[in-house]
Amino acid sequence: MLDAGDEVRPISGGTALLILIKQGLLRPRTLVNLKKLEGVNSITWDPTAGVRIEAMATIHEVETSPVVREHLPVLAQACHQVANIRIRHLATIGGNLAHGDHQSDPPGVLVALDAVVELTGARGTRTLKLEDFLVGTYETALEPGEMVTAVTAPRVQGRLVGSYLKFTTGSSEERPCAGITALVRLHGNLPVEARLAVGAVGPRPLLLCRADPSEAALEEMAGRAADDVDPIPDLRGSAEYKRHLVRVLGRRALAAVWKEACP
Repeated sequence: MLDAGDEVRPISGGTALLILIKQGLLRPRTLVNLKKLEGVNSITWDPTAGVRIEAMATIHEVETSPVVREHLPVLAQACHQVANIRIRHLATIGGNLAHGDHQSDPPGVLVALDAVVELTGARGTRTLKLEDFLVGTYETALEPGEMVTAVTAPRVQGRLVGSYLKFTTGSSEERPCAGITALVRLHGNLPVEARLAVGAVGPRPLLLCRADPSEAALEEMAGRAADDVDPIPDLRGSAEYKRHLVRVLGRRALAAVWKEACP
């Protein structure tokens, strides 16, 4: 049924879909209510696979999940900054990713965490790295009849220290003008990898990785991110303004995680 293109659309939280319908951008004849499905909002930890979040888990459930707070605190931190509490109780993580909105908080964090999305359709189930799933603004690799059914952040070797910084040009409830995720992975007390993901600036999250990090290397990462990002100019700022944001916020986020990782 879901392979009928724009004629049929699944709906759960509806925070994105209903806006598109009200704006006349979508006119589906049929909406398939997913709310009555059971067992599709669980959040679990597997020592081998990592953290698995079923697609119908709300942003609030991800934010408050003991599993996420223990193993992926940076994701809980980012989800807490999504819009307001009413939206977080409605919006689902699967809908958030399937919508492909570049001005959203969770995608950049999940890309930094090497997350993988599970896609299910009439022909079966497949998995895809989130970095490859997010193709562009409101554009994903979903095929006709497919749905996002889960997202998994794989277990990392060692300890992960992370920070998410969000910048808006208005109230804190607004969508981000820039969202920066900084991660440092440690083996014992030795930093072995640094990651910097830039979200909400370009059409898809930008991810930079650096092995054998140092303070000088982290400074270089922030500058490189500002150079490599492809900003979308809009009412929130020009392309040059957003590059400046990336450079400044990148430095702050990386400095914060470095200080925590190497006190």
